[in-house]
Amino acid sequence: MSGDMDVQLREIMRLPAETEWIEFKEAKNNYDFDKIGKYFSALSNEANLNEKPAGWLIFGVTDKLPREIIGSNYRLTPPGLDRLKEEIARHTNHEMTFAGIHELMIDGKRVIMFETPPAARGIPTTWKSVAYGRIHESLGPLGLHEIEVIRRQAPLDDWSAKVCVGATLADLDPEAIAFAREKYKEKHQVFASEVDEWDDVSFLARAHVCRQGRITNAAIVLLGKSEAAHLLSPAIAHITWVLRDKDEVEIDYAHFGLPLILAVDKIFSKIRNLTVRHISGETLFPLEVTQYDPWVVREALHNCIAHQDYQQSARITVTERPDSLVFTNRGDFIPGTVQSVIERDVPPDQYRNPFLAGAMVELKMIDTIGSGIKRMFRIQRDRNFPMPDYDLGEAGVVKVTIPGRVIDERYTRMLIKRKDLTLMDVITLDKIQKGYSITPEERTILRTKKLIEGRHPNLYVSESVAAETDTRADYIRKRSFDRAHFKSLVVAYLKAYHEANRAEIEDLLLDKVSDALNEEQKHHFIRDLLQEMRKDGTIMPIGRTKAAKWVLVPDQVHDA
Repeated sequence: MSGDMDVQLREIMRLPAETEWIEFKEAKNNYDFDKIGKYFSALSNEANLNEKPAGWLIFGVTDKLPREIIGSNYRLTPPGLDRLKEEIARHTNHEMTFAGIHELMIDGKRVIMFETPPAARGIPTTWKSVAYGRIHESLGPLGLHEIEVIRRQAPLDDWSAKVCVGATLADLDPEAIAFAREKYKEKHQVFASEVDEWDDVSFLARAHVCRQGRITNAAIVLLGKSEAAHLLSPAIAHITWVLRDKDEVEIDYAHFGLPLILAVDKIFSKIRNLTVRHISGETLFPLEVTQYDPWVVREALHNCIAHQDYQQSARITVTERPDSLVFTNRGDFIPGTVQSVIERDVPPDQYRNPFLAGAMVELKMIDTIGSGIKRMFRIQRDRNFPMPDYDLGEAGVVKVTIPGRVIDERYTRMLIKRKDLTLMDVITLDKIQKGYSITPEERTILRTKKLIEGRHPNLYVSESVAAETDTRADYIRKRSFDRAHFKSLVVAYLKAYHEANRAEIEDLLLDKVSDALNEEQKHHFIRDLLQEMRKDGTIMPIGRTKAAKWVLVPDQVHDA
């Protein structure tokens, strides 16, 4: 691989001039991170517009002819380049990032080649919500014309809209069609009195399930008889429910095939939606609620059906555990990030199965495309439950976890009392509750609103929130005591035992220092405390080694 990259670098360096999709930078040491992000967006968009497999940002090579390898020390020390892909993904749409970061040593000089994927068809790549481009060597916002060129690109083939070869009306399940009619009436009440008069062909056309009287793959997925599954081959339309205990032992399972429009309620009936209790803080009596809201469960399942990549020949899975439901489907999360869906509150630019999704909207299986995810978060918030978790870490797989239990009663009481928090505030605080990391931007927002305290990564709810949630004791436990308190403990110990080494003082204080500090930070805190007490004349060391004893300064021994 290294040899291949050497060859590619030499070929790029031989180009007569910089192109819109290639940029050379000397970048000997530091280089502005935001500038890298802008180049990522620009090179990605230019690679798309010029039909190139990748754009290239190259550090360690001069940009003027004749080009010369001079080497770069950019991010040479740990963690080096390891986190750059993740850092870039935080600020791009669809969490796009470098396809590869290649470090080469050529004649003892380090060259870094940042391989940038082309923008997805129909979707310009943005950096901090702005699409960038290049005109020769100039970097700036992508022109409106170029943005429209990308947006008007033909979408990828819609498998769900294709005619299912060999399928006829006889391959559709009558019970499924009858159920679909009822859902269509609910969606389109103005036509409710007429729907029963339509024949099946007319109804399926109006419901956007069939095209010009021909049976589509979407029609088979939603309404097909179980024995019609072979017509989709090699694609699979199948859902598996698995029940696991707290030790991850499988204790039950069931498979559900066509028609998927009827499978959803069957799966829901399998789920043990138990009743849980928690104290609201507004009443002496506990609130009793089910673990899962039925709408949220059905929405999660419907989303799996709408966005599954059926051509991967894989099943949709629903894994039930004692405290959560996990929904898994194949195919990348096309909107890019959940945050972008919630913040923009508009339908995404592209869908994997637009014909299938459109039919599901007509049959009231999903809301107007793109709005269901935000509603799932709102419902969980209104129920005072933890937020859904979207795991997009595995390429080509989307996992959605719906928590079915309260993680922290005090946090839950905060949700009940603090109705003024925005949905994004709640989502970010939910990450902290779960011990997840948050971005610097999210930290800034929460600090500005005085919702959190502590030093990254050891964050915790602030005193103002604690006051609302009856977590004052927890707050005091996590916040460092006043330094005078710790000094008084050391003085009392030395008055009682006359001397103490560093280890003995740490035994005295370590379990009392703020849990917001990690172990190393606690040791540094105690070391600094002792030095501060030495400087202010309270204690002094006897001996100059790590085994030195600390004693009170003579004047302090007689102080009351």
